[in-house]
Amino acid sequence: MLYTIIKALHIIFMVSYFAGIFYLVRIFVYYKDTDEFPEDKKKILREQYTFMARRLWNIITVPAGVIMAVCGLVMIFLNPGLMKMGWFHLKLTFLIGLAVYHYWCWKKVLRLKALNGNTLETANIKLRQANEIATFILFLVVFTVILKAMVITYWWQLITGFFVLVFLIMMTVKLVNKNKKKK
Repeated sequence: MLYTIIKALHIIFMVSYFAGIFYLVRIFVYYKDTDEFPEDKKKILREQYTFMARRLWNIITVPAGVIMAVCGLVMIFLNPGLMKMGWFHLKLTFLIGLAVYHYWCWKKVLRLKALNGNTLETANIKLRQANEIATFILFLVVFTVILKAMVITYWWQLITGFFVLVFLIMMTVKLVNKNKKKK
């Protein structure tokens, strides 16, 4: 029973964490979108986006990530057999990727604060594409956890499907960005 409760908490805080990460990078995109705005409007919006990013990071994303990680560690402690399963090692590998992405987001939050309303040097399209990285990691982790050993058995079909998904999402981002420029 305890394991199931911890697992439910792990899933709830995973959803909260990913919601924070998804919205955080979207705030970076919105900040960058202000480059073409008049100075007074740009200043107000950039202050607001910086404030929102810091609050989102400090109040939702990081606490949810910590609770998610603690619940995950407790589940490993309660079920150490997880560490002997290939699919679980794959999940942990994807979580290392998530940690790298988390670090990148943290550096961007600090950068926004340090910019003091100045221009973010990262290209808009790069931010929009970076916004999809968390989506890809989420897909990888969820499919790995749900399919478990089948991920190892059917790895090439899953990789093919994943690359098709990545390609479709990236093309959609480029198409939306291209249409945005036309307007």
